[in-house]
Amino acid sequence: MPHTTPHFSYHDGVLHAESTPLPQVVAEYGTPLYVYSKAALLGNFDAYADACSGRDALVCYAMKANSNLAILDILARRGAGFDIVSGGELLRVLAVGGDPQKVIFSGVGKSVEEMRLALSHDILCFNVESIAELHRLNEVAGSMGKKARISLRVNPNVDPKTHPYIATGLKANKFGVAFDDALDTYRAAAALPHLEVAGIDCHIGSQLLDDAPLLEALDKLIELIDDLALEGIVLHHLDMGGGVGINYGEVGEAPPVPVSDYLGRVFRRIDAWRREKYDGAPIKVIFEPGRSIVGDTGVLLTTVEYLKKGDEKNFCIVDAAMNDLMRPALYQAWMGVQPVQPRSGVSADLYDVVGPVCESGDWLARDRILSAEPGDVLAIMSAGAYGLTMASNYNTRGRAAEIIVDGGTVHLVREREQPVQLFAQEKVIR
Repeated sequence: MPHTTPHFSYHDGVLHAESTPLPQVVAEYGTPLYVYSKAALLGNFDAYADACSGRDALVCYAMKANSNLAILDILARRGAGFDIVSGGELLRVLAVGGDPQKVIFSGVGKSVEEMRLALSHDILCFNVESIAELHRLNEVAGSMGKKARISLRVNPNVDPKTHPYIATGLKANKFGVAFDDALDTYRAAAALPHLEVAGIDCHIGSQLLDDAPLLEALDKLIELIDDLALEGIVLHHLDMGGGVGINYGEVGEAPPVPVSDYLGRVFRRIDAWRREKYDGAPIKVIFEPGRSIVGDTGVLLTTVEYLKKGDEKNFCIVDAAMNDLMRPALYQAWMGVQPVQPRSGVSADLYDVVGPVCESGDWLARDRILSAEPGDVLAIMSAGAYGLTMASNYNTRGRAAEIIVDGGTVHLVREREQPVQLFAQEKVIR
């Protein structure tokens, strides 16, 4: 069965985004082309917002997944906060009128300039990931006559059972403060004059289809919060990070945990703990979802250029490449591939779907049965997360255009880059 979603489905033999036929957008905008569904985006965000309704909770969209201004604007107007990992991402939030008081600044390598920018806009909190960063932030805040609100990103050493490149909560990972060192690090933070200890954060990995590791991490955070309270270090928020996965359509793939089920289990555990230890006093809860907000809201459309048959492999060569969608080459990620207009009367064969970039690692899908001819358009499904944000200009290839579909209305939200733009700032010497 084709891997489709409620917002990307076939009608009369043609793949649509909401009520818009995709051949229509290809005719106007060409390929490679990212197409996003506004309804899917809002539905995914609302699943988090509805589960948090009536609570002191904040959903901070992890914008590294997809930072297009139109997407940020839609989410900001819906009430989202933002999880950022660079000063540039903060500038994007500000550009769409996002509230800095709903911004969490994560990342292991914050520069002095980035700290100054974030402090000047009074962001909600810095997720600090090392002792060295604590001292730098204290110095920068002091030089500006400010206090920086901080939480420590604690590495709970929980195995997320995901791809090693997107596992972030083990001892061997570069992220966070080791759980065994966290108590001493909080003591050090509390003693620094220009820091305000506000909360605790963890993020153990991405594309988690089972919430058991997340709940295991929550139990470890609760243990640490209790130990800190005994020393008079009272935390005001608990940040569970992100990581909830989506369905990419791979055969045998486990279904993702429903957001409402996961958040329900988190809140039940927190409520029981607060009743038992703190007479029911609440604690603010923050979530940092990225992929589960935008992953299945988008597809990458690409045109078949050539079919190349060989003794060991057949190749379906398309105009999208690893520079457009890096996940398969980087993570060996499985992506669903669907024809925009399925053909009849063309024999199916087994193909690797590959791009024109001059690398053997330039592939988008392997061993797929396709009935295709040159000129056909394929849809790489569930490509809304870590697509354009990870794209490059390798081989002097302009990055793809992006559109958002709202019912039958199409909005161009990023123009296709032209090759001359890519070297416009370069200089020759004589």
